[in-house]
Order: sequence, then structure tokens, then C-alpha cells
Amino acid sequence: MFVSRMENHCFLLFVFVFQAIFILILYRSGPSNVFRRFLESPRVVDYSKRRDVYTNLSLFTRAPNEDTMPYCSAQSPILVGPLTITFRVLPSERTIMERNRFVQSGGHYRPPHCFARYKSAILVAYRNQEKYLRHLLYYIHPFLQRQQLSYTIYLIQQVGPGSFNRAKLLNVGVREAMKDEEWDCLVLHDIDLVPENDYNLYICDEYYPKHMASAMDKFQYTLPYNSFFGGVSALTPEHYMKMNGFPNTYWGDGGENDDIATSTRRYKHLQLTSASTDIDSPKKGKESASLTNKKDSLSRNENSPDITSPWTLPSDRLQ
Repeated sequence: MFVSRMENHCFLLFVFVFQAIFILILYRSGPSNVFRRFLESPRVVDYSKRRDVYTNLSLFTRAPNEDTMPYCSAQSPILVGPLTITFRVLPSERTIMERNRFVQSGGHYRPPHCFARYKSAILVAYRNQEKYLRHLLYYIHPFLQRQQLSYTIYLIQQVGPGSFNRAKLLNVGVREAMKDEEWDCLVLHDIDLVPENDYNLYICDEYYPKHMASAMDKFQYTLPYNSFFGGVSALTPEHYMKMNGFPNTYWGDGGENDDIATSTRRYKHLQLTSASTDIDSPKKGKESASLTNKKDSLSRNENSPDITSPWTLPSDRLQ
């Protein structure tokens, strides 16, 4: 009899705890979300099909009243995964502007239908690569809009015959960008790379600098070496300040990316992370989000004459 009473008390205690947990879940998530998890099957995305980067962008229309405009959803409803990238036709500046009607003068965009959750500054350092620039802007504008980001593209151009100094240009770009906005994320972007997968979100990791170009077609969608940090990387303004900016001493191609990676590791609370590599790809079993090499101008151009004193390569890559 004593054992039966004990079992009965244990059963009642179990029921009470279960009910308390269930009520807590309902309170925090809402009944619709709870039941949706049980009733809805996981969404299956077919990664064997690539979509045009402008697909469904027309669904984002201007809200009638900005005062009642909601925040954007945590995940954009029009992300499709792998995108079709081609370099057969060089887009004109007019085409880029007509296809991106919500992009404002100076290369700034904010979603017309909701308040963006993230603000990203895209910094592109370049010289004498107008063809790549057109390809990049044709694809990068809709790519960022698909992710419901508020963003500005900063073009930092070096003029003159001297050796190229990407790191110094990026330092200038960061300085100018921070005058305009309190950015959540600074994305350092090579001009000859174009994203192939819109699930590669151009937002920063809160704690660590993030390498965005972790799978490039010119490297068969792998990294050339483990510490590679080139192509496209993302860091917060706080990361940038902790690193004391980028090294100004590297002239010519290469070197500064490895130095940036090394500088990051010097700090106790900083380490490098990469964009997720669990996105299925028709080209390779798993692919992060590859970028494609390229090049026009619907962006803010920081012409800096004093500066001199992921992804697919076009067959006619400029030198």
C-alpha cells in the first residue's frame, strides 16, 4: 500500500511538472508556433536549380505608411540559395540603375517594406577595373536586397601608377563609412568576386571576424590554405578598433589578408570564423556560398588620389 501511494505521488508530480513546462512554452512561443512545429514538415530546398538574382524582388513594395512599418522578418522570405551568375553580357550603368529602383544616390539602400534588422557597409577597394565593377554591382545590389539589409556600397578607388595598397584604401573606406552611419558590420569585398548563394548572409558574427569567401570556384570551392582570409570578410567596427585597423605597409597584391588574420589572433577575445559550409551545392557535395570574380557604378565612389604618395572568374580577367 505504501509503494502504491509513493507511485501515485510520483505520477502526480510528473504530471504537474509536465503541465508547468507546457504552459511555459505556450507563454514564451505562443500556441500557434508550438503547434506549427509539430504539424509542419521541414521545408525542402532544391539546390540543383539556380535562380536569377532578381527573382521575387518585385514583392518588396514601398509601405504606405512608414510610421506603422514593421521590422523585417528574421529570415528573408525570398531567399532561394544558389544563384545564376554569368559574365557573357556586360551590364550598362543604366541597366543596373533601372533594375535597382530603390537604391538611392550614393549606393544606399534600405528595405521599402520593413525596418532592416542589420546595417552593413560594403567596402570595395579597386583600381582600373570598371568592367569588374559593373558585374559586381549588377549582382551585389539585388543579392543584398534579398537579405533585407540596410546597406551602402563604398567604392574606394586608387589613382596613379604606383603599386596597389588595398589595406590603406580599406582604412580610408572605414573612416568615411563611419562618418555616415553606425554600421553593425563592415564587409571588405574584392571587386572581382560575386556571391553565388543568397544564404551567405552579409552580416557580422557578434564575437569574431568572419571570412565570407570560404568557397571560391577558382579554388574548386575549397580554401587554398587554412588561414586564408582574403576575398570577402566581415567584421564589426569594434573588431576593427581592437585590431587597430589594417596594415598600410603592403604594396601590390597579397600579404595584407594574412597580416589581418595574424593581427586578429593576437587579441585574446578575437578569433576567425567562417561562413557556414553546410549549404548543399550541385557542384560540390557541400558548399558554403561561393563567390564569383567580376566588375559598374551605383555606389558611392571615394576617389583618393593621395592613396598612392563566394566565387567565379571571368575568362578575360583584368590585371
